[in-house]
Amino acid sequence: MSNSGFGQKIYTFLLAAYELYLRTPERSLNKAYEAALKIQKIENEHFNGNKIDSHSTTYSSSVIDYFESELKKELKIIRMRLTEFKASRYLLSDSNQKAFRKLGIEPLNPSVILDKLRFIDGIIAKYTFVEEELSPQARVSKPIDVPVESLVLQQKPQNISRKNLDKEPRSKTDTTGVLPRSIFNTINRLQAELDPQAEQNVVQNFRTAQKRTIISVRFILLLIIVPILTHQLSKAFVVGPIIDHLRNPEQAVIFLNEEMEEQALLELQRFEEKIKFENLLSNVSVPIENIEAQIREKAEEIAGKFRQESANAVKNVFSDILSVIAFVFLLVTSKREIAVLKGFFDNIVYGLSDSAKAFIIILFTDIFVGFHSPHGWEVILEGVSRHWGLPANHDFIFLFIATFPVILDTIFKYWIFRYLNRISPSAVATYRNMNE
Repeated sequence: MSNSGFGQKIYTFLLAAYELYLRTPERSLNKAYEAALKIQKIENEHFNGNKIDSHSTTYSSSVIDYFESELKKELKIIRMRLTEFKASRYLLSDSNQKAFRKLGIEPLNPSVILDKLRFIDGIIAKYTFVEEELSPQARVSKPIDVPVESLVLQQKPQNISRKNLDKEPRSKTDTTGVLPRSIFNTINRLQAELDPQAEQNVVQNFRTAQKRTIISVRFILLLIIVPILTHQLSKAFVVGPIIDHLRNPEQAVIFLNEEMEEQALLELQRFEEKIKFENLLSNVSVPIENIEAQIREKAEEIAGKFRQESANAVKNVFSDILSVIAFVFLLVTSKREIAVLKGFFDNIVYGLSDSAKAFIIILFTDIFVGFHSPHGWEVILEGVSRHWGLPANHDFIFLFIATFPVILDTIFKYWIFRYLNRISPSAVATYRNMNE
């Protein structure tokens, strides 16, 4: 009787899950439609039915930032839900259509679908600039090298992106020029200073750089914090309880590898020698039974400690897998932030002086591929092995040290030769002089 009741519950649960799957297109479209309605509500209430303008002077910068964050959030929801809608519509077959009728589910009316999609497309079409507003292709070409305190009304000539420069063929006259390049730079600077919109351009460029910096720093913190939180929370509330439930503490394996066993035996041997040494130094002789009881108690304590370490290593494996999944998911769903972050790093790296670039390259290469780097790699690999409860395979460690730093060194040299030598040859010359 109980088995039939349990089977009925399982059948009800599977039926509800299947019905939820069948309603996925409708649910996804409704979520996207609701997000579009929220955007329209902000437009009607605060912008007189017009699109949300980041350059509006009606509100303060904090209010504009709030509207922009809400807009980006709703646009992200629309993109995700429309992707889910298309995928679920693609997966639904004729058998699923028959299941609609059997379960009494009303299929989506095509006219309703078209109306909602038209409305969503109309909202999205207004904000195509949002994805490109802070992209490096659109904003890196106008770096801000002017200090904010001085507010010098100086605007550097626009630098064409290096990818476009590489694609365009250059003649000898294009590279050298009939007149010195500094004359054209001076003329462009004078034009920028005489431009009545120069001050607004400087302020707008500064606000754009500020937004790019905020987005980049926030995304870097997310890349660090999200995997760590995922590891700790999953280990404490998901993976840990499951493994503790499946592993019998009394019958669980104490040692996952021979190294842990050797450590336990060495610790027990030292304790035994310590007890005997103290017994020899004391004037009162301790019975052998008491010594054996102390050793047995210490052995149980060591066994419990290493049993806990073994369980902890197994938990680390699954928690790390979940952390990697969270990290990859964050990268996949944050393409715009990655583009902004790339532009942010480009501005920082290419804005450094030649000596600073050479210093960072030498520091980085010496740490990872330098003369003393094998010791660091060995410590890292042994730490990873202990973290996962794996035996430290010295043959693999030596093979890794013999190949991976060499590959990294080759990549560094190729990058210096292929890109840095073309972008900043003076930095390469400084690097060579410092390296010698």
